[in-house]
Amino acid sequence: MMLLLPAFLLLVAGGLSRAQERSATHPAGKNPHLDNRQSIRSGMALYRVRCGDCHGLDASGYRGPDLVAVLAGGATDERLFETIRKGVAGTEMPSSDTPDDDLLMIIAYLRNLGTVAPPERPIGNVENGGRLFGSLCTSCHRVAGSGGRLGPDLTRIGAARSRAALVREIRTPSEWVSPAYETVTLVTKDGQRIRGTKKNEDAFSIQIMDVRERIQGYLKSTLQDVIYEKSSLMPAYGSERLNESDLDDLVGYLSTLRGVDVSVR
Repeated sequence: MMLLLPAFLLLVAGGLSRAQERSATHPAGKNPHLDNRQSIRSGMALYRVRCGDCHGLDASGYRGPDLVAVLAGGATDERLFETIRKGVAGTEMPSSDTPDDDLLMIIAYLRNLGTVAPPERPIGNVENGGRLFGSLCTSCHRVAGSGGRLGPDLTRIGAARSRAALVREIRTPSEWVSPAYETVTLVTKDGQRIRGTKKNEDAFSIQIMDVRERIQGYLKSTLQDVIYEKSSLMPAYGSERLNESDLDDLVGYLSTLRGVDVSVR
């Protein structure tokens, strides 16, 4: 056994040496942009355009994973690079043919989250957007503790969504529905239909929040059917319901919601 130890140590040392060699030759092994302020700002711009709609403008997750948590979990630059380059099979994360230098700047930005303030570009009439939000949205959405609970809390939506994402979610909300707000209709044995968002489910029971914000739980054995819908409970606000000018105003207001205490006018 003792005779095998030197060979084992030599094998381990060889493995470490090869790993270090791979790291040194990998594009992300020595990222020249990590401490470059201008590169980090460029990485922020690239991230917002290419990544923000899925991972959130603040990288805290939306359709894609929470990148803040990924980084906190010890993800290496090499792993980040390879994930962006190759994508993730079976998910919405595509592969990318973006130049290596652009990917390295995105990684540099992610490593310095919070050090670069995103540029502010006010859009539309924010005051009118607040009024529109109050009349169209507060029955289902909360801001700073005020409003409905059927839809997501929007207190920080301006930090998490790009303008393009906000427009899509207003115009075509059923394009993508978060699993946390999946629409279901429960059909009771006597034919009563109860529609809402699914909150919890197991093999024997299901719990929903109905459109009156009441939490209701049912044993599946007491139901005639459970219908899992692909459409969102949020109605689509097409141009006939919300013109372009009002849309700009509403998006402008939503863009100001970044976690501060905002009162709806």
